[in-house]
Amino acid sequence: MPGLELIFAVAPVLLIVLILIGISVRILREYERGVIFRLGKLARSVFNPGGDGTGPGLLLLIPLVDRMVKVSLRTIAMEIPPQDVITRDNVSVKVSAVLYFRVLDPSRAIVAVQDYGYATSQIAQTTLRSILGQAELDDLLSAREKINQQLQRIIDEQTEPWGVKVTTVEVKHLDLPPDMQRAMAKQAEAERERRAKVINADGEFQAAAKLSEAAEVLARYPIAIQLRFLQTMREVASERNTTTFFPVPIDLIAPFLRRAPPPDSSKP
Repeated sequence: MPGLELIFAVAPVLLIVLILIGISVRILREYERGVIFRLGKLARSVFNPGGDGTGPGLLLLIPLVDRMVKVSLRTIAMEIPPQDVITRDNVSVKVSAVLYFRVLDPSRAIVAVQDYGYATSQIAQTTLRSILGQAELDDLLSAREKINQQLQRIIDEQTEPWGVKVTTVEVKHLDLPPDMQRAMAKQAEAERERRAKVINADGEFQAAAKLSEAAEVLARYPIAIQLRFLQTMREVASERNTTTFFPVPIDLIAPFLRRAPPPDSSKP
């Protein structure tokens, strides 16, 4: 039949057209860019809505001529495996970190380096061992923010020619040897005891100073001693005691002591 013959004749052509359309049409998301090679050479201009030859949006490629490599512009969190590091004061530690980076120039990230993710990971590992090996253990524990900034700056300088921006480097875990952990625990305990003794001594000093001031006030105003005596008696009476002591002020018996005859020194 003529109709069937026409369909059989047109079908291969339509199939080829559909295949070519599938090969030539690409859709890139907002966070994606496409690096296009035309006959092996980096293409600078391609007809696409983005206007820069990389997307995002609909991208038209020349079949069998253009080849596109997708690159994500999102920030990537990469974990740096634990590294054995010997610090400047000869302490062996195992350090792990996390690295955050993103691609700023997709063309350089594909052309300048074979695998920018793997290369960034290797640079981060070697830099981590180098920088931490120059620091002492106390610096690793107390000045971690400074070390993080130094790691970020050095790694970013190494990855900048690849179009990769390192935004953050954080030392995540520091594994110390067991003997070093025990020594640090003893040091921390000794430091806490020292602080407790200093605080106790300072309290005793302040209390002694206040008592000295109170003694001076009582010496200037003898009636204050009687008021303090009455207050003490009130406090004692408020308790459920079966026996109450009444201290006799020395002022009451002082006249009798003055009238008493002096002892005879001639008698043995």
